[in-house]
Amino acid sequence: MKKRLIVTMLAASMLMGSLAGCGGSSASGNAGSGNQAAGTSGTETGSAEAGTVDTSEEVNLVLYLYGSEGVANKDILAALNEKLKEKINATLEVKYIDWGDISTKYPLLWSAGEDFDMAYGGASTVMPYATLAKQDALVDITDMLDQYAPTLKAAITQDAWDSATVGGRIYGVPSTYSEFSSAYGFVSRTDRMKEYGIDSIASIEDMEAYMDASVAAGRIPLNGTSNMGPEMYKMFTMTTNQWIQTPGISDFYLVGDLNDPENIISPIFTDEFEDFAVKMKDWADKGYWPTDVLAATTDDKDNFLNDMADAYISHQPDWTGQYGTMQTKLPGVDTEFFCFPETTGTIVATSGSANMTLINANSKNKERTLMMIELLMTDKECYDLLQYGIEGRQYEIQDGKIVKPASYNEEKDAGGFCAWAMRTDDLSIPYASEDERRYTLNEEWKKVAVQNPYTGFSFDDTDVSAELSAISNVNSQLGMQIMLGKTAQDPKDAVAEYRKQLEAAGINDVIEAVKTQYADFLASK
Repeated sequence: MKKRLIVTMLAASMLMGSLAGCGGSSASGNAGSGNQAAGTSGTETGSAEAGTVDTSEEVNLVLYLYGSEGVANKDILAALNEKLKEKINATLEVKYIDWGDISTKYPLLWSAGEDFDMAYGGASTVMPYATLAKQDALVDITDMLDQYAPTLKAAITQDAWDSATVGGRIYGVPSTYSEFSSAYGFVSRTDRMKEYGIDSIASIEDMEAYMDASVAAGRIPLNGTSNMGPEMYKMFTMTTNQWIQTPGISDFYLVGDLNDPENIISPIFTDEFEDFAVKMKDWADKGYWPTDVLAATTDDKDNFLNDMADAYISHQPDWTGQYGTMQTKLPGVDTEFFCFPETTGTIVATSGSANMTLINANSKNKERTLMMIELLMTDKECYDLLQYGIEGRQYEIQDGKIVKPASYNEEKDAGGFCAWAMRTDDLSIPYASEDERRYTLNEEWKKVAVQNPYTGFSFDDTDVSAELSAISNVNSQLGMQIMLGKTAQDPKDAVAEYRKQLEAAGINDVIEAVKTQYADFLASK
């Protein structure tokens, strides 16, 4: 019986992080430079023996990911499977959950008893990984790592492993890609700043000066839709006190103070929120956004790229990821980014548990699945195929960055996988279409980022699902109107009514449930 020896390799240190979206890349690895940072390149280069694993029987492992199948995905998988079969005598099959079906099909994936092997998951997915762990839907990999994934175990930081822990046991492989979940901010045009006499934008007051000048020039600064309501709320929470978002409510979320995380509150019930509501009414009256913003259909970023707005609000990866599009649609235009949480010292690194790869308890090949995850995250050849496709067809490396080959044909070559939970800092390659400031800012923020006190905590909303539904309805109506200054009432009167409706919907019950579960979480650590 043929046996393959699994060996340990010296791994480069990988930093925890993640991306709540598809696409993008990090700055370290370079497929064209021969960088072997944390993996192998077809030959085993490790040292100490970690154990002998029987791989004599070829197995096919099924991975569920979000998204849909690209036209070239089967070709990419065929190339990847050649490598996987050579290394661990296994092949990979990817199944997809379309974006519009996630809320319904993702929970069914785990409840139907299907014997797939692994799937994307995380702390805030429709079925949070902690909930799945408590339901015995996941494989406990704590005692498997040393034998089946020693390189992976060494490569992932202890903080990241801790974030994947429930009741002292590890129930998934966390992402090791650096991202900052709180890095929302205001994107402005440098040519407009010069035109308006604005030297820099580093405060809400600077934003107002820029937008006042934009209105005076006959433009609409934030020309968007009702989607800006949650963006305004993020601006409020990220520039007020040292608030950190907590699990519990997704729309207009709960917060806890960085220095007192157990004191979980709704910011809507603070004096600061009343002042914010007044400000939003003032901004609406000044013409910072369209009068019909609640009915508008083109968002602020699209209007910005079409020269129909002077600013938009987004997170840093989205801003830097627009670089290529900017060069096409607004040639010669540069932008600046005012990051909201920099004002309060609450830049938070996204925890590894935000994006994870989970092994299904019904898998018939649990050990080989963990071995495959290790290869997909630490082996350079496997990593590049999964993340970028076939070199020369889906991508090329120019000056250390990913570009589309001259021969690339969208109709026959388009393909790729939303496998962002398997991305790593050390093996990722930057895209030529990204603004380089993505990486310089990430390096700066790593030095000042604060630890998220809610890392690893996942709220089980089973007992308050009715309350959350009622709260969502209130938020989508009166809440959205307040965020965009579009209430018929005086803003402070509108806030009073908003609070009354939220209390009737059961927000205090939700807050107490979050507090109780968080206290239990802390006690179990």
